[in-house]
Amino acid sequence: MILFHAPGASSQAAHILLREAGLPFALERVDLSTHQWSGGGDYRKLNPKAYVPALKLDDGNLLTECAVILEFIADQAPAKNLIPPAGTRERYRVLEWLAFIATELHKNFITPERHGGVAANFLSKTEEGQAQTRLHVSPRLAYVDRQLEGRDYLGGSIFTAPDAYLFTMLTWAGRLSLDLSSWPNLSAFFNRIRSRPAVEAVLRVEGPPHALLEANK
Repeated sequence: MILFHAPGASSQAAHILLREAGLPFALERVDLSTHQWSGGGDYRKLNPKAYVPALKLDDGNLLTECAVILEFIADQAPAKNLIPPAGTRERYRVLEWLAFIATELHKNFITPERHGGVAANFLSKTEEGQAQTRLHVSPRLAYVDRQLEGRDYLGGSIFTAPDAYLFTMLTWAGRLSLDLSSWPNLSAFFNRIRSRPAVEAVLRVEGPPHALLEANK
């Protein structure tokens, strides 16, 4: 499998889960500003959606959308218990979290600002835009914080696919100067996930994401 990714983007969740699953994969880095990928050429010809992640399967098929890719990866390593078995109520709870993170967190982080006449699938690069993002995201993070009361992970006592997705969203919160100490359960969750060997490896391999504002460099 080949994961098309950009450092610090939502593809980081898929990268984490691939390492947690112990599956063989290769990485291809995508420059989301120029639409060029490390293998050469226009990434939009490979993935017309033009964003990451995309996962090229061994048979040549391409999967897109982070939540779907996470579910697929988890299903490839059933012994790792990264997602409950199909048909179980526990499975639907995990899918519920994947859907919530994708629609209520992920999309509310994305800027409404327009660059070159088109909406950018990026975090905001202006002070005003970042303030608006914090306004929309904060009540959703507060909800997740309440749900984590008494739990180590979203599903309870074991790490599953949506935990990788939530961790990536919390790194975005940090980039927008959202102080997780306001939400102690989220803060503890972030530190717990950050210390996992697979996550440490991903952060080391990907390196820092691009700066949003000049002051952040």
